[in-house]
Amino acid sequence: MIFTNGMAGTLCTTAHWVPSLRRRSLWWAVIAAEIVVAAQVVLGTVLLNTSKVQAPRFHMLYGFSALFAVGILYAYRQQVRQYEFLLYGLGGLFIMGCGIRALLVS
Repeated sequence: MIFTNGMAGTLCTTAHWVPSLRRRSLWWAVIAAEIVVAAQVVLGTVLLNTSKVQAPRFHMLYGFSALFAVGILYAYRQQVRQYEFLLYGLGGLFIMGCGIRALLVS
């Protein structure tokens, strides 16, 4: 999650200023990074409910915050169409930061 969102966030932020990077493959990287976030939250939830593993509360907070951020990015994409690459770039870097914090508190 950390790597994919960091990569997608960096590429999107760069694509905001370098129009030649704005390609369809960039959106596939963003979609893959967002799917990784959702998959990790689902797998973590299943693990917590099926085993006796206890996760730190802040670890779960950062995981669900990352998933919530994905929803916010998707919801605001039409309203800030001219800054769409910057929105997804900074959003991807924010999600990467949530992943780093979740890793550090566990």
